[in-house]
Amino acid sequence: MNPDGVPIFEKYAEQCSTDDYDIEVQQLPNSATDQRTQLARRLAAKDSSTDLMNLDPVFVAEFANAGWLKEVTGSIADDVTQSVEGEGKYLSGAAETVTWDDKVYAIPLWANTQVLWYRKSLAEAAGLDMTKPVTWDQVIDAAASEGGTVGVQANKYEGYVVWINAMIQGAGGNIVTDTEAGRDATVEVDSDAGRRVAEIIQKLADSPAAQPDLTVSNEGTSLGQMFPEGGPGEFMVNWTFVYKNYEPGDGKPTTEEQFKDLGWARYPASVEGEPSKPPVGGIDIGVGAYTENTDWAFEAAECITSVEAQVDLALEGGLMPSTNAAYDEVAASGQYPEDLIELFRTSVDEGGPRPKSAFYSMISNALQSRWHSPNSVNPKSTPEESAKFLKDVLEGKALL
Repeated sequence: MNPDGVPIFEKYAEQCSTDDYDIEVQQLPNSATDQRTQLARRLAAKDSSTDLMNLDPVFVAEFANAGWLKEVTGSIADDVTQSVEGEGKYLSGAAETVTWDDKVYAIPLWANTQVLWYRKSLAEAAGLDMTKPVTWDQVIDAAASEGGTVGVQANKYEGYVVWINAMIQGAGGNIVTDTEAGRDATVEVDSDAGRRVAEIIQKLADSPAAQPDLTVSNEGTSLGQMFPEGGPGEFMVNWTFVYKNYEPGDGKPTTEEQFKDLGWARYPASVEGEPSKPPVGGIDIGVGAYTENTDWAFEAAECITSVEAQVDLALEGGLMPSTNAAYDEVAASGQYPEDLIELFRTSVDEGGPRPKSAFYSMISNALQSRWHSPNSVNPKSTPEESAKFLKDVLEGKALL
């Protein structure tokens, strides 16, 4: 399992164990890239001890294509297939993450997305109407005008690709298309959409609204700028866990007054008048292809991904559900504002997933190598150079 929601996972590992088997939990590294590496090494070696695994959605296609995952069949697969069309048990955005080659290879557990978190007082002082869609340009200008900052994830890691991909899709483009063609996928990052995104990154990097650690920023580092002592705060794109992270209590430094100043809105638009494409993430549960306990593994996976477990992950860990039933229970709990719950759900279903490709790791790393650091991004050269390098990497003409 990945490091999110550890206490809840440990609880359900014990609760879902039976007279026939005990579920043992082993924790993966913090970063999605390192998680992939560890799992890939085990599965490439045909490790039979990996019965169940937490999978970042972007790795489902790669692992399925490599033959490392058991296919999910029966009623769960039927539910997923129906949900992709928006008519089933799961949020369509979550269901889409577990399919590959018209088959189902994992079970959605929690569905993640990003929204724009901000200080209400900062937006008000800048004259920015947050009841309407806002653009990246507006957010950067508003923060700069009041001495605030804009929090993003721009370290050289997967989170940076999440940001770039969401903005490119929001501008009407894609990093790659025709991903079913594998290495022959069509590279499209050198486009008007790619150049628009490079303009946004360059603008933030050159702006006084850029945080000092922009080039190494991640989900955690940007949190501290929301309520700085004596400062106006920030606009920040980040995942659903943020609400519970700032909620006062349990020794947290956030005061009730500060918490009342926390606002949320849909992910910023790349182009004015065009709907944004919020990132889609989360965790899916896969069954290892080499497990010696296939039936038990699927039985345990169903228990771990139950509605009850998803509700606990949301209420205790801020990790939002993949099923509509669990979302309804979370909404009824009163622990989240109704408009925030609806924003999360809508953002997952209307968001922009990263490219679904068996070569996604190559795509991500190639993009990182040419778009990092954000201080060096140039609309006139970065999209073109990254497109050439990515194409060469996929064709085997260049190494990462």
